[in-house]
Amino acid sequence: MRWWNETVAIFDDVIPFGLAAPLALLLAAIVAVLWFTYPGWLPKRWRMRRKKRAGEPGLTIAKADDRPDLDEDEAAADELPALPAEVYLSQADRFAAEGRWAEAVRERLRAMVRELVDRGVVEHVPGWTVTELARAAGGARPELGPALQSATGIFSGIWYAERPATAGDDELMRGHLATVHELVRGGR
Repeated sequence: MRWWNETVAIFDDVIPFGLAAPLALLLAAIVAVLWFTYPGWLPKRWRMRRKKRAGEPGLTIAKADDRPDLDEDEAAADELPALPAEVYLSQADRFAAEGRWAEAVRERLRAMVRELVDRGVVEHVPGWTVTELARAAGGARPELGPALQSATGIFSGIWYAERPATAGDDELMRGHLATVHELVRGGR
């Protein structure tokens, strides 16, 4: 412990305690901000790439362009799935029958996204979040806004806020999907 006492004494001789305490607090604040915003402040080439695991949330509504910085797996994740909306609805019904409400909600939202893209309501943009998609669709067709905002709220609450999904959530998503379906098909 003698080395510690000597080190502290030397440090105190150089920087008085009245200055050292605010500097320590400032250093702690800087570290906290960097920790909170990690990895946003790192250059992209230094970031670790993590492969998406099965069962993770996400709506891949983006089309891969020929960017050389993407490997094949990342480019495939950016492509719009070639499945029609009916397939997503079938999967959603299967998940709902099994009591897997979170997955059912996700598949119903994917069906909405697929229909909006297929009907030309929104453009196919890489990296969009569901909130950005709802905002864009609501801007293009204002009558879709309330249903899409509510649907994305349900999805985000379940998948990002980790709220347990219920049968009521799936029922609400069915209603929002029916509303979107009616407005998109009936409005053209």
